[in-house]
This record gives sequence, C-alpha cells and structure tokens, in this order.
Amino acid sequence: MSAFVDTVAAPLVNASRFRAAHEAEWERLDQLITRMEKRSVRALPDDDILALPLLYRSALSSLSVARETSLDRSLVVYLEQLCTRAYFQLYGVPDTALRQIGRFVVRDWPLAVQALWRETLVSFLLTLAGVLAGWWLVSTDPSWYYSIIPDAMAGGRDPAASVETLRATIYGNQNGDNGLATFAAYLFTHNSQVAIFAFALGFAFTVPTVLLLVYNGLSLGAMLCLFAKKGLGLNFLGWLTIHGSTEMFAIILAGAAGMKIGTAVAFPGRDERTEAAVRAGRGASVAMVGVVLMLMVAGLLEGIGRQTVQADAMRYGIGLAALAGWLAYYYLPRRREGDHALAA
Repeated sequence: MSAFVDTVAAPLVNASRFRAAHEAEWERLDQLITRMEKRSVRALPDDDILALPLLYRSALSSLSVARETSLDRSLVVYLEQLCTRAYFQLYGVPDTALRQIGRFVVRDWPLAVQALWRETLVSFLLTLAGVLAGWWLVSTDPSWYYSIIPDAMAGGRDPAASVETLRATIYGNQNGDNGLATFAAYLFTHNSQVAIFAFALGFAFTVPTVLLLVYNGLSLGAMLCLFAKKGLGLNFLGWLTIHGSTEMFAIILAGAAGMKIGTAVAFPGRDERTEAAVRAGRGASVAMVGVVLMLMVAGLLEGIGRQTVQADAMRYGIGLAALAGWLAYYYLPRRREGDHALAA
C-alpha cells in the first residue's frame, strides 16, 4: 500500500515542481502573445522580440515533457493552447501586400521621419548655412558663381547672362521651352543624386553627408543671388518653390537618414559599430524609401510648374501647399506602436 501511494504522489510532486520552475516563462510568453493578438508585433520592445522565439521553444519543450510524463491534463491543455497561439503569431499567414503598403504609408514612413527629427533639424540648418554662404559669396564677388555652379548646371545662366535669358529659364520662351526642360531635368537629376549620396555616404562618420548638404545649399544660394541681381529673385524662387519645397525637403531627410547611421558608427556606445549601424539603419532606410517617393512627386510638380503654371502666385501657392502637406503628414501625432523599433 505504501509503495502504491508513493507512485501516485510522485507525479503530483513532480508536476508542482515542474510548474514552479517554468511558470514564469509561460506567463511571460502568454503576455507577449496577448499583446501581439490585440495589436501587433510592433507593440513589443526589442528585448521582448528577441526573447519571443526562446520562450516559444521553451514552451514547446515543456509541452513535450508534460505529455511524456503524463502530468495533469489541465497543464497539458494550457500549454497546447499557448503553443498554438504562439505558432500562429510567429509563423502564421503574413499580411497581404496591400495591408503592408497601407501600414507603411499610414504609420511606418511618418514615424520613421519623426524619429529623425534631431538629424532633420541639423540637416536643415546645414543647408540654410550653405544658402546664406552661397548668397554672400556671389553678392560680394560674382566670380565665386563659376566656382560653385558647374558648367553643366549653369548652361549659360551666369552673371554674364541677360535678363531675357534668365527669364526664359523661369517661364520658357516663344520658341519652346527646351532649354528650360533641360535645365529642370538636370537640376532634378542633380538633387536626386545629392539625396542618394547624402544617405549612402552617411556611414563615413557623416562627413560626406555634411559636405553634400552644405554644397547643395551653396548652389541654391548662388543661383538665388544671381537671379535676384537681375531683378528676378522672387520669380525664380516661385518657379523653384513649386517643386523645390518637396525636393529640398527630400534632400534634407536623406541627409538626416545618413547622419543617423553615421553618428551610430561614430558613437556606437556599448554596441559593436556594425550592430549600431544596422540598428540605426532600420528606421533610416524606411525614411529613405519615402525620400525616393518624394523625389518622384517633386518630378511631377516640376512638370506641372514648367508646362502649365506660369503665374508666380500659383507657383508659390502650390509649392507652399505641398510643403504644408508634407509637414502635416510627417509630424501630426500618430499611434506610437512600434515607434521604438523605428527609432532604434
């Protein structure tokens, strides 16, 4: 009789010890899965995301032991349900492409830009400093214009050009606007290259990115000064605003994304440089995808401004409305789900 009692009591004692040893892990996995079911994986901090597969494998191991040793049925059922829920969250059917695109546009893209607000401010100030320096240099000595603006960009738009030539740059001419189209296409290509390189070269401790932003500002300031000296400053600015508000904003964001990676490489903290760069690059790359889309929009706006809109007031209106739209889209408050992951 004593031996029978011992054989019955032993599994019960083992079950209690088994539960006490692993219950904290099961509860943590249950909490994480519940949060994912209510919201998404983006609701979890990085530490929990890394722990999730380990907790899942531990729960599977516990379920296997519970079945093999014939522990109490309620514990087996609980572990089966927990592992099933975890499986569908980890390996279930992914969202459709349409939902992923919608989530990127509605949340991921603007949150990635919001996470770069410090770098964006620095990028803007560097560009502004370049504009002021370019204006000052050309206004004090016009020969600086030839040092700042390459011949391919100038295309006859230099201090020696007549007012009529410069006006044709803004509004086209009676013989067609091929010259204007060529200039606009070159300017768009140039700015797109600046944006891409400002991001791509950011890993070099941000130095190339800073230089590109300053140089881009120098070019803009030099051209603004040139047209202003011919009495066409506001006219040129209006033509530039219609697409430049989007284009310059895109360059500034690209510079900010490059700075994010560069500062992570320069100051990795306790992490390895590569690990820090990868972590910073996650959000920066999301923002950079948005920059490419912004440049496409800028190209469309440039075509509208060059071909259909000739009135300065309308050009300013369209350009400023576009800028206000981008600012509202990026910086209006949003749900903070996953913000930690994008900012990492």
